[in-house]
Amino acid sequence: MITARTFILGSAAGLMALSGAQAADLPVKAKAVEYVRICTLYGAGFFYIPGTDTCIKLGGYLRVDTTFNGGAHGTPAWSGDLGQQNRYRDYFVSRSRMALTVDTRTATEYGVVRTFGQGDFQFNNVGGGSANPSLPFSSNSLSTAGGGYVAVEFLFIQFAGFTFGKSASAYSTPWQGFPGNINSNLLGGQNTDTGVNNIQYTAEFGNGVSASIGLDDPTVWDRTSVYNLSIPGAIGANGTGSNAYAGVHAPDIVGRIRVDQAWGLFQLSAAAHEVNGSYNTLGAGAVPTALSEISGHPESKWGGAVMAALQIKNIPTGAGDDIKLDVSYAKGATKYVIATSGSSPNFAMFGDSGFGYQSVGFGATTDGVYFPGAAGTGGIALTTAWGVRGAFNHNWNPYWSTSLFGSYSAVRYDGGANDNLLGAGTSTAKGAYCAAFAASHSGQALAGNAAGNYTCNPDFNVSQLGVVTRWTPVKNLTFSGEVQWFHLDQKMSGSSVFTATAPKPNALYEFKDQDTVLLQFRAQRNF
Repeated sequence: MITARTFILGSAAGLMALSGAQAADLPVKAKAVEYVRICTLYGAGFFYIPGTDTCIKLGGYLRVDTTFNGGAHGTPAWSGDLGQQNRYRDYFVSRSRMALTVDTRTATEYGVVRTFGQGDFQFNNVGGGSANPSLPFSSNSLSTAGGGYVAVEFLFIQFAGFTFGKSASAYSTPWQGFPGNINSNLLGGQNTDTGVNNIQYTAEFGNGVSASIGLDDPTVWDRTSVYNLSIPGAIGANGTGSNAYAGVHAPDIVGRIRVDQAWGLFQLSAAAHEVNGSYNTLGAGAVPTALSEISGHPESKWGGAVMAALQIKNIPTGAGDDIKLDVSYAKGATKYVIATSGSSPNFAMFGDSGFGYQSVGFGATTDGVYFPGAAGTGGIALTTAWGVRGAFNHNWNPYWSTSLFGSYSAVRYDGGANDNLLGAGTSTAKGAYCAAFAASHSGQALAGNAAGNYTCNPDFNVSQLGVVTRWTPVKNLTFSGEVQWFHLDQKMSGSSVFTATAPKPNALYEFKDQDTVLLQFRAQRNF
């Protein structure tokens, strides 16, 4: 009996050992593959990042632009070699860009946490130019064979109503500077279409009503220039001066109230902007000298801007048609009116003349000017600007659409058109500007003296009118053609002998309004 029991136990042990050895030779069962899951919480294109509860969407576009008689992305020939229409200008310029966007969202007990970023990989041809060899390094310096550069647009985090990072200003409209145009240079209102560093908070009240308040970094987007008109060569041959802005001391305080419903949108916006000068004594080019710090400085002033915007949808001309319009007023915050997707332009345009070598039109864009001293401006004299822009957008059918767009802007310096050193002195912005302008332009007609060849007035208006037609043969692929007319209504009158920027000669130039027209083509594929 004992022998039988021993035999059975031994056989069982042997079988267990054998089965264990065979099991060790079998492959280990792999973990189940976690396939990408579609996320339906935030619209089409989102999917879950594997192993997380965060949804992500990758997108962007590829765009090719070509502009004739203008700069990249539809910049009119309003300055530089293009404005002079000299032999250094490029008759056309092309830019290729691929934009990549990354949008992530996670549902939390505080609401959705969102991050968003966009990088633009782009290349545009930059040809010759009379001043190009002396230009400082810029992104366009990388536009060489095999070159190109990356432009960073939006980079922000949103959480519990707050936005932190590089995003559209709380002041802006949803259409920014693009009510119907494809170019980035429709003036007449604010534009932060590639984002400004800010912090803002938005409260939703229901029924499409919301309010936002924010602090914007003004360094790039909200400043034009401040001129110290007492420095040597304060106003150059092209009617512009060197920037004497001090460092940034305070953010722009911005906000809006918006009603967004099925019929359209209505919005009121406001902004406060600090204008500050560096020093009373500066060298040529507004550079500091050993006497700058002890010379004192003008007191800072606060300016600002207001805007009203309106969009009307479902108009009877066709399905999807709409009208977009915004009206702006600024004091000491000219970038809120003379705004592009880059810096605010100054205008120097040349054309034909009936009696002079050529005609010329100037327009200096500033936030303010100052002339130190007892007979000066008494501090910074803030520049006034106002503008209106808009578009009518019409869909002919699902494949063709057209937009008619335009704008009108005005820049004003305080004082009378004939203020000068023999009359009202330099106590007004016009008086100080014209005194500095006369140093490089002979023949000014001074107050109380009929002699002279021109009357100085730095005020100016700019007008734009254009039309763009788009063809979308298949979904997300659009071909566009745009024509834009630009008009500079300058307020100088008469003529002067002066040395314009090379290659222009020293000659008699007639002060006269100027016009230019550009043509832009675009192909864009969204993905």
